[in-house]
Amino acid sequence: MVGEVPAQPAAPVLVHVVATRPDAVTLAPVVTALEERGAFRQLVLHTGQHTSPAMVAEMFADLELPSPARRLDAGAGTHGAQTARALEAGETALAQLQPAAVVVSGAANSTLGCALAAAKLGIPVARVEAGLRERDWSAPEELNRMLLDAMADTLLAPTHEAAENLYREGAGAGRVHPVGSTAVDSVRRFVGRAVARATWRRFGTERGGYVLVTLHRPANVDDDERLARIVEALAALAQRVPVILPLHPRTRERLKPMGDAQRLLAAGVLCGPPLGYLDFLSLQAGAGAVVTDSGTVQEEASALGVRCFTLRSVTERTITVSHGTNTLLGDDPRDLAEVRLAAGPPTPAAIPLWDGRAGERIAEALVANYALVRAPGSS
Repeated sequence: MVGEVPAQPAAPVLVHVVATRPDAVTLAPVVTALEERGAFRQLVLHTGQHTSPAMVAEMFADLELPSPARRLDAGAGTHGAQTARALEAGETALAQLQPAAVVVSGAANSTLGCALAAAKLGIPVARVEAGLRERDWSAPEELNRMLLDAMADTLLAPTHEAAENLYREGAGAGRVHPVGSTAVDSVRRFVGRAVARATWRRFGTERGGYVLVTLHRPANVDDDERLARIVEALAALAQRVPVILPLHPRTRERLKPMGDAQRLLAAGVLCGPPLGYLDFLSLQAGAGAVVTDSGTVQEEASALGVRCFTLRSVTERTITVSHGTNTLLGDDPRDLAEVRLAAGPPTPAAIPLWDGRAGERIAEALVANYALVRAPGSS
């Protein structure tokens, strides 16, 4: 009809892939920043790799993420099985959703499967946490990181150091965007709310008077002998200072066969179920020290200024070591028993780009690259 205002084209779809707790933490600030810009219709695809209610539903609620629009069934299993299931199901979901781009974070097997599906369908992949390297090819996550970065059209690096890794590996400057850590964005946004919960009181401890422990990596929990040595060291540590250990589902299952769970309880280690984001952040903020093998927890502890000890010989978050907020304990679990509480109040690290605005920088890059791009197959 003459004079009729033409209908506005629908906003392009952007799909965020969430496989694990850290993925939700790192992608939430991106979703929030993009929502303010209104350039995309955002959908969350949950791969199903983590199925615990505390690690999915409560996590999404705490981080104010929209409920997943699609759920795959990557589930547990071997590396190949998880990757293959996510590739197959992800291909079907993405072919139906026809997004302008797919945003991925972390280094989970099911994330790799979804990214492969996107690449095979000709859908661009934007990679949060690009360029992190631990140089340990025995770690499954390292291979996944390399493959994800190789497939990604847009590489969003959390540090200048990570960006330099990508340049050395041949990534063109147009693909690489140093943006900062979105995990730090989440800490800054939610720490006040988390501290108000004082979750440490549920465990009968005082703020600053306990060690928070989180362990889940296969290298630490899948070998019975190593796990037994870790349990022995934690039991020794608990004789000197309260130890709070929220049990990742993988770790809980590995502790059962050899009776290690009972040994921890008998030693006074305060074991508990997996926690939602706010409760776990509360425990981190209130800890006198954190022991972990998680990459994201290393970043969160640095942002909080809480002393961090990492039960690994190498870390992809090398900047936390160079800035003095994180200590690598190495491969000997006995060193766990020597962890000490901080003598003074927390001192957050002043790491470049970790200023709480990484999500905004990522949103700007995504809008610039994909907001006017037609979805594959659209006319």
